[in-house]
Amino acid sequence: MLSQVSVMSASLSALNDLNKDSVSLVMDLVDRHQFDRVVVADNNGEAVYDSSENEEYTVGSPEDALTGNAVFRCYFDGDSFHSGCSAPIMSYGRVIGSVYVFEHDTEQGEIISHIQDMLRNISLVAGIVTLACVVWFTHGIKTRLLEILRLLRKVGAGDYKSRVKLRGKDEITVLGEEFNLMAERLDDTDTMRRRFVSDASHELRTPLASIRLLSDSIVQDESMDEGTMREFVSDIGSEAERLQRITEHLMRLTKMDNRTEVRKVPVDMKKEIERTLHLLSPLAATKDITLYSDLQEDCFVLSGVDDMYQVVFNLVENAIKYNDFGGNVFIRLSPEEGNIILSVEDTGIGIPEEDMEKVFTRFYRVDKARSRERGGSGLGLSIVHDTVIANKGTIEVSSRPTVGTAFVCTFPAYYEEENSL
Repeated sequence: MLSQVSVMSASLSALNDLNKDSVSLVMDLVDRHQFDRVVVADNNGEAVYDSSENEEYTVGSPEDALTGNAVFRCYFDGDSFHSGCSAPIMSYGRVIGSVYVFEHDTEQGEIISHIQDMLRNISLVAGIVTLACVVWFTHGIKTRLLEILRLLRKVGAGDYKSRVKLRGKDEITVLGEEFNLMAERLDDTDTMRRRFVSDASHELRTPLASIRLLSDSIVQDESMDEGTMREFVSDIGSEAERLQRITEHLMRLTKMDNRTEVRKVPVDMKKEIERTLHLLSPLAATKDITLYSDLQEDCFVLSGVDDMYQVVFNLVENAIKYNDFGGNVFIRLSPEEGNIILSVEDTGIGIPEEDMEKVFTRFYRVDKARSRERGGSGLGLSIVHDTVIANKGTIEVSSRPTVGTAFVCTFPAYYEEENSL
């Protein structure tokens, strides 16, 4: 439209005076029939030519171009597309009038209306589908979250067997996995607690029952001779010592479970082992057991004051108690790649393969009858394991029945030179 209006304007610029006759003559020569209306106005905005005088200006007017600029306007009324364009008529650098053309296109209007209807329908369908998806998705999330909340309440009430049924790979599934792991840990902890209470009660009940039986025998048998009475009193003292050992072990385990902060100091492992061997040599002598040691110098570990003594004492004492008469115990200590390696090996009864994973479980005994005969409480290796872990170490066990058992503890080495810098 701008191009054709410019042609009309250029054709009319040759006229000295814009009057009806001269303008009509020029307009008859140009192609004006493709437009619904063509108007030519003088510099005052008065129409000197109008192809359709009965119509009003619907888009713009001839006066728009009297400023010297071509102007194009359009709009859509819902049925037709209306366009209007005006351009100035210039003569020797001045505006002497303007040309205005107008057209409306019903075909494009129908296309636009069809596109609008189609977009409206698509938007409506998309909105309904989106709303349905949102409702479905929200309901699914709400249902799954309510299920987790219901199971949380069951776990809070003590039902640790509750588990979330997992489906999909979204964040709710990850939350369900974490819930199941938490419930499983709580279930394991509750099982261990119940077993611990049961085992502790049983272990404490046994020496107490023996003490009561022996004391009742002394009280009720007035004719008991002095030798028998001394024997009964001695047995009462042994059971009391056993009860004391169990109590001390339980207190130590409770202290470790509460994670009480322990002040750690450099500990000379060689001195701790030598002190332990000195204390346990009488016990080894009663079974004709030979203690062999290979201890290297400068093996320091940062730990609690009594932690390393507890580890060494329990391992060596077990190696003596569960050894064969006339057997051997080998204690080795050496530094290795920034670690301190402690190994205690015996030539005793060994541990069956099926019991290897349970040796560090509290109150667990491979042979309960023989363990009680040796005065064991089933807590020594649990204390060793928890103490080693508390001091950032590791412990491994290997054994073969009738051949012997070997425990290997690894601790981070402590170097005084590095820590003094």
